[in-house]
Amino acid sequence: MLGADAPFPASWPPPGRSGARAAEPDLSLLDERDEWQAFSRPLGAGGGLWESFVAFEGMHCAACAMTLEQVLGRVPGVVRVEVNAASQRGRVIWDEQVARPSRWMRALEGSGYGVLPVQDIGAGARRQAESRRMLWRLGVAGVCMMQVMMYAVPAYLAEPGAMAPDLEHLLRWAQWVLSLPVMLFSCRPFFSAAWRDLRGRRIGMDFPVALGMLLTFVVSSLGTFEPEGAFGHQVYFDSLTMFVFFLLAGRWLEARLRDRSAGALEALMHRLPDSVERRDADGSWRRVTARRVRVGDVVRVLPGAAFVADGEVVAGITTVDEALLTGESRPVARGMGDAVIAGSYNLGAPVQVRVGAVGPQTRYAHIVALMEQAAIGKPDLARLADRVAKPFLAVVLLAAALAAAWWWPIDPARAVMVAVAVLVVTCPCALSLATPAAMLASAAAMARRGILVRRLQAIETLTQVDTMVFDKTGTLTSDAFVLVGVRTRSGVTREQALTLAAALACHSLHPVSRALVAAAGGYAVAQGVLETAGQGLQGSLEVAGVPVLHRLGSAALCGVAGGQADRSPQGPVSHLADEQGWLASFDFEEDLRGDAAQTVAALRAQGLDCRLLSGDRDATVRRIGLVAGIDAAIGDCTPDDKLRQLQALHRQGHRTAMVGDGLNDGPVLAAAHVSFAFGRAVPLAQARSDFVVLGEQLMPLAWAHRYARRTMDVVRQNLGWALFYNAAALPLAVLGFMPAWAAGLGMAASSLLVVANAMRLNREDRSENA
Repeated sequence: MLGADAPFPASWPPPGRSGARAAEPDLSLLDERDEWQAFSRPLGAGGGLWESFVAFEGMHCAACAMTLEQVLGRVPGVVRVEVNAASQRGRVIWDEQVARPSRWMRALEGSGYGVLPVQDIGAGARRQAESRRMLWRLGVAGVCMMQVMMYAVPAYLAEPGAMAPDLEHLLRWAQWVLSLPVMLFSCRPFFSAAWRDLRGRRIGMDFPVALGMLLTFVVSSLGTFEPEGAFGHQVYFDSLTMFVFFLLAGRWLEARLRDRSAGALEALMHRLPDSVERRDADGSWRRVTARRVRVGDVVRVLPGAAFVADGEVVAGITTVDEALLTGESRPVARGMGDAVIAGSYNLGAPVQVRVGAVGPQTRYAHIVALMEQAAIGKPDLARLADRVAKPFLAVVLLAAALAAAWWWPIDPARAVMVAVAVLVVTCPCALSLATPAAMLASAAAMARRGILVRRLQAIETLTQVDTMVFDKTGTLTSDAFVLVGVRTRSGVTREQALTLAAALACHSLHPVSRALVAAAGGYAVAQGVLETAGQGLQGSLEVAGVPVLHRLGSAALCGVAGGQADRSPQGPVSHLADEQGWLASFDFEEDLRGDAAQTVAALRAQGLDCRLLSGDRDATVRRIGLVAGIDAAIGDCTPDDKLRQLQALHRQGHRTAMVGDGLNDGPVLAAAHVSFAFGRAVPLAQARSDFVVLGEQLMPLAWAHRYARRTMDVVRQNLGWALFYNAAALPLAVLGFMPAWAAGLGMAASSLLVVANAMRLNREDRSENA
């Protein structure tokens, strides 16, 4: 059960525990099936494999993600692990016959990392506590840096020999004392991560940084303790405290920006309330946890609260915000008999809802599952950067050693500081963040537009598409029909025929029946109505006070002379007959979505060729295509025909995007380079597509293509900057032109620039919505 009726056990953390690191919760609580189902879902049928979505604490870089994958992957029973450094989320596939969640979670104990279910109610408190700790470390580093700089300035301003040796030594000792809190408190995350990697015989991105800090402090301490020694002519406490401050400031800002970029994902994944008022058997109301709500329960939802489950309104009238769940940007009215969905917000008045679906059966749970899948996915460019990052760290260490060896005969102290600058300035953090930061920001922006991204890689693939192929029914057209013509026998008016037909049609849920009722506006009362599947309806209607049997439906049911067709070139035809014979015929056509032509024009303006494939009659398909502005429209296509048409386009060198209903078009959606499942009726758990469009508008397709291009522009900018920065900074550091403080500033600034550039995607999306 994923993101459904409860966000992790209600008892988590256990009573009396705040959830902070000082008091770790009891992981054995998760070994009960009911508990792990809160953040896991089964894979396959009876195979014993489970897929769990978790969030990690203590991550800072791509090397952390690789470390977590290696540590968890070694646990018996764990089949596969995927961790995304940018979102700090992961997916663990494990075998319940061999392992339990507590077992693979405990594998991280002592590693410096923490793991918790994505729906953990204590996650927000943990993040706030970690942010406060980071802010304290930053504050201590900042205060000590300013004090150290105050004692270091005289050494820079005084002429050689102008300062008494005793005064110079006193100033050095003052700097050493002020550097101790920085080393023991502010630098702790870097040293802890480096020590953790050394114990695991790995090299992480914090190792070169921690080594640089340690070397700087040791060299400066030697210069303080032995001023006449080889390292005594200068100390570097000012550089040490400055680059620690810059690195911490960069890391803190980066975390804040990353949290903001994933804001839409977080907002959707944590929409369900922890508790709700449920009506007891005696009619009283009692507040219970969301986990205890069952199908058939009646719950009361107050204004401002989210609906805890899918259901039907049984009392009250209100307006509901479904923007993040259906793509409908405006509040919608909901009254008695109307359906409401879990995760939507009640805006107007208290309502009572009879629960129809809970947990994994809700549409909300399916949406959360898709978004979790996107949040842990890694685009190909990100995987490449991760693979490059680890060998690059070894190159950094080698470059630092060679630079130190080159400078050592000239000045040992300078040699060490050059090595430190090389270690710090060339950390590949920016390179590892360049792609996932932009992709996650883009996925968050698309979620706000009602487009769910199932694979982050699909964003890049979408930019390479040159042909958009549409299905017709339920995609270019809505699921409804519209009445376009009425033919009646002599003496019967159009209004009379519609009134009689609607009297029977109101007893059916068939789309043609609903279109008749909508066109009539009003109808008579029919008695003894009987519906025959695939044929139509029959029942008695009073005509001049006399009951008369009427039939509505196919030509065969109505006994229409000559077996008039049940379809016209425009669409289906329904007939109405009474005891005298044929009375009227109603011609329908599919309702083309209002923005279909506008969307096709927008896609063509972006350089895409649009095509239409459908299993409907060729004449109907060509007519719909003509109205929508699509010249290449082919009808009478079986699913295999659609697949062959798509494969022919691929042989011609085209890159295709397929837009279908997500279920019936499964094979052709899978064959396309990128695919969209369209419409609210899509069974999200079964949709075989890269994107799912939640609303009823087609224009998000054009927006998604344009936005994907913008996203890849940002990715290329990020990668270009990261590569340029490392290529330019390394020779400057090796030649001794970059002091340690400047190296720390450069490293922090490069990562910040990458994340801030990705954040532009969110800002631009909000400005378009304004």
